Amino acid sequence: MPTMPGPGVPTAAYPSAAMPSFETGARQGRLRQYQLQLIERIQAARSGALAARKELGVMLGGRPCLLDLTQLGEIVIAAGVQIQGVPLAQDWYLGLAAMRGRLTGVVDLARYMGEAACVPGNHCRIITFSPRLGLNCALLVERVLGLRQLRTMQPVQDAAQGVFPAWAAQALRDGEGQQWLRLDLAQLAQAERFLDAGFGGLPDHKDIC
Repeated sequence: MPTMPGPGVPTAAYPSAAMPSFETGARQGRLRQYQLQLIERIQAARSGALAARKELGVMLGGRPCLLDLTQLGEIVIAAGVQIQGVPLAQDWYLGLAAMRGRLTGVVDLARYMGEAACVPGNHCRIITFSPRLGLNCALLVERVLGLRQLRTMQPVQDAAQGVFPAWAAQALRDGEGQQWLRLDLAQLAQAERFLDAGFGGLPDHKDIC
């Protein structure tokens, strides 16, 4: 299974030293319990009909987004992951991390989408791609918002939607009026720009949201 390339000057786009550590004690325990509960709910959703009705909500560049559960691997706390920068990589390609014994390319998806870079914090999470997507890649997100019911959402005709790339082309609105951007990681994993993280790659950013 290939790992995303990142040839060229070690970058400090997201140095591991800048990642804050979690406080010890009760707060850390609550955070771990929440993470375990969320993982259990995701696994339960994958195994049944819920997978067709629920997706994972995440915040990217201040924009609520939805991720298909069947395209996701695991969710880990970003502060606990050591990311090694690689030479001459795009600013959205943070580097490589050893996750479950495999080198995995880590991407700041908000930055890739043309938004501000993700600010390090205890709320940040790293979400790996499902192995079935065939790419050892993980996404840095600002925060996880939990599972969302698709059946309660309606399509939105957004004037700007026509310029969105195919992997981010569906906008939805929930019952509370919140708008969500639904992302297709399977299509993203095949995008030419996404697969070429070096500065010598594609100059025209065709898939910036």
